[in-house]
Amino acid sequence: MSSAAPSAQRPPGAATTVAARHRPLYTPAERARRDATRWTAVQGVLAATQFFACLVSVALVLRCLATGEGATAAAVSVLVKTALLYTIMVTGCLWEKAVFGRYLFAPAFFWEDVLSMVVMALHTAYLWAWATGSLGLREQLLLALAAYAAYGLNATQFLLKLRMARRDARAGAAQ
Repeated sequence: MSSAAPSAQRPPGAATTVAARHRPLYTPAERARRDATRWTAVQGVLAATQFFACLVSVALVLRCLATGEGATAAAVSVLVKTALLYTIMVTGCLWEKAVFGRYLFAPAFFWEDVLSMVVMALHTAYLWAWATGSLGLREQLLLALAAYAAYGLNATQFLLKLRMARRDARAGAAQ
């Protein structure tokens, strides 16, 4: 092993920090398309609405699990949350197409889209269980909570990307 410091082996002008090696989330053209499309605002409104619906639904589902009361309210809340999820998925695909030229799995949001598919599958499984009665009430509610946990992880991914985009914008403005 060489005793030379790693920086001595780096070619001149090579990136020396994580920030220097960071690829911006959006190219200038993608940022312009993001800022120009109406789907950006739609996504913001739907994301906040879905988050609020999720909080209400979690409370109703937990109440039903704890007391056995409010099964209809809990089920309706999950159905509303699921409808919002489906809506934001469709509009999200339209947003991704407008910004990146593809409906899903653009490199900048690949892993967010992968987890979104898991979230969709869990919510759809709840719908199936609710519509067919293939699971009992308790199991349906636990499935809804599993879907919400996956949604929470997915929402965190998107919030981290939003933070990254804002950091990139500040760095670009400082240059």
